[in-house]
Amino acid sequence: MTPWEGLAVFAAGAGAGTINVIVGSGTLITFPVLLAIGLPPVTANVSNTLGLVPGSISGAIGYRQELVGQRRRLLRLGVASLLGGLLGAVLLTRLPGSAFNAIVPVLILLALVLVVIQPRVARAVAARGGAPAHPDGSWALVLGIFCCGIYGGYFGAAQGVLMLALMGMLLRDDLQRMNAVKNVLALIVNAVAAVFFMFTTHMDWLAALLIAAGSTIGGLIGAKVGRRLPPIALRTLIVLVGLAAVTKLLIG
Repeated sequence: MTPWEGLAVFAAGAGAGTINVIVGSGTLITFPVLLAIGLPPVTANVSNTLGLVPGSISGAIGYRQELVGQRRRLLRLGVASLLGGLLGAVLLTRLPGSAFNAIVPVLILLALVLVVIQPRVARAVAARGGAPAHPDGSWALVLGIFCCGIYGGYFGAAQGVLMLALMGMLLRDDLQRMNAVKNVLALIVNAVAAVFFMFTTHMDWLAALLIAAGSTIGGLIGAKVGRRLPPIALRTLIVLVGLAAVTKLLIG
């Protein structure tokens, strides 16, 4: 890796760390850069997963105020993310990428539809006097987060969009508080997948360290920016990033 390539990987890590904390889809920044410097796809994917963990940590710390009072929710959904992330990592080492990546654009588009219609659905539920089956997440949400964990452990682009869409539909809470939960759940998925990859497949440690350094800085920036965005702005950004993710995946 040349110094200029190293700088590009570091910058990609910073950008990914920032966007991951605010919305998600940072992998769509780092993964193409790692491929461009010559890493094989699987090596790029696993190195990227490890490198983004520190950024998730700094982002979660930046959102610590929004995490207050959500311990039970985090425990309930965190277990689902842990198991899903591990299963996704196992699948990455066992299945061809084409089998799973074929449905990724569909999943992201579905998530964007849910993000857009979520406020209207929430108002309709409130008007009927309805409430979530469980204040810390119904079993439908737990199952959905588990599936997001599988996806995140396998590839992970826009897993944050999927998580926010599900929580927006199945929880009644402030979007910023749900975004804080999303950051912790994404951290769990990335961390368990990274640990699994460290013992089961080849990793480019220099690339992972450069992404880690950049994503740590980006995570702090993302937390400061994301926490100041009003719900409508955050929701709009989710949709825009999600559409960019779909476009990127479809055109390769």
